[in-house]
Amino acid sequence: MKRKTPLPTYGLTHLALKVREPTKSLAFYRAILGVDPVYQSKDFIQAQTPGTRDVLVFERAKRGVGKVGGVAHFGFRLKRAADIEQARKVIAKAGGVITETGEFVSGEPYVFFKDPDGYLVEIWYEIPAKGSR
Repeated sequence: MKRKTPLPTYGLTHLALKVREPTKSLAFYRAILGVDPVYQSKDFIQAQTPGTRDVLVFERAKRGVGKVGGVAHFGFRLKRAADIEQARKVIAKAGGVITETGEFVSGEPYVFFKDPDGYLVEIWYEIPAKGSR
């Protein structure tokens, strides 16, 4: 029996980050993920990940930049496990600092890295669960 959702949504759609320089953050995530800006002002940029409508928001801030609060990290799932080495290369080329890399279980590689503002980001591949797409 399908459970009724109180408020149907498309799921989590965006993440807003306090950053020192929005254009620098845009360039960093564009170099790694190919994000494209969809709205831009002096202190605020919204960028979508290609092939989705997921949005990263870069908001200029004087305080709290790169500080971990209730969110320990955020991540992006690879389409193919074989792309993990390419992920490591583009992260390093973009100026990201790789903090950890490995496999959660056989066939599920990951890499954690810090972005220019110190946020911890993960790129990983997840073996699809039965019945998922």
